[in-house]
Amino acid sequence: MKQYLSFFVVLLLLTSCGSTKSTYKKPAANKTDRIVLQAQSFAGTPYKFGGITRKGMDCSGLVYIAFQREQIVLPRVSREMATKGKPLKRREVKKGDLVFFRTNKNSRRINHVGLVTKVKANEIFFIHASTSKGVITSSLTEKYWKDAFVQARRMI
Repeated sequence: MKQYLSFFVVLLLLTSCGSTKSTYKKPAANKTDRIVLQAQSFAGTPYKFGGITRKGMDCSGLVYIAFQREQIVLPRVSREMATKGKPLKRREVKKGDLVFFRTNKNSRRINHVGLVTKVKANEIFFIHASTSKGVITSSLTEKYWKDAFVQARRMI
């Protein structure tokens, strides 16, 4: 009888331990991954000029906060960010780099920034805060962004 009871207790413990779903999330492997994940956590956040919270965020605020969480301090505005880091050729761009744009055709000033999330088959994907759609991911192959692209820079 004791053997059956012991067997039943062991069986109960083994089955109850195996039935719970693990909630452990593997931490991001490196600083670049953590910065990109931080920015992606804001996906869907509405656009707000000057914003740096989930209530509303602008493009430079998104990049500023993502880098700040990894103790990398960048200027708060895109045109000043565009003077920092290492300039890159388009073919050198990789995940974690910044891409800068001039979306106002009547101005020569950089006024938009995005964070590269992925480069796949020479297509560059970046997360940014769009004035009309909030925080979204776009591609440099899209005509609007391709035409507005000015430069890319590496901050890490």
